[in-house]
Amino acid sequence: MTKRTFEFLVLAAGLGFTVAFVIIVVPPLLESGDIIGAFGAGFVNPYASGYSLDTILCGVILAIWVLYERSAHGVTHGWVVLPLILVPGVATAFALYLVIRSRTGAVSNT
Repeated sequence: MTKRTFEFLVLAAGLGFTVAFVIIVVPPLLESGDIIGAFGAGFVNPYASGYSLDTILCGVILAIWVLYERSAHGVTHGWVVLPLILVPGVATAFALYLVIRSRTGAVSNT
């Protein structure tokens, strides 16, 4: 796979998640206006709780990775994904970070 194809596919997946988020989450959130309730709805049963916890911890791990690579590998613009972890979500933030990382030369070809 070429770098260009990789970046296109990763960004398309991140954008796809963003569109789905806007369609699925935003209308009920605007209707209720209850941000805390929306967050709590991710924990309504053990299965939803498992997926929600997985997503939250993936966001924490991504934030740690971004901060580490800033100093260790010179990925200077990775910070822009940190707010995206919260909204629209980890999928979008991770996709964008992978592209930022690939464009800064932090990815080794060996």
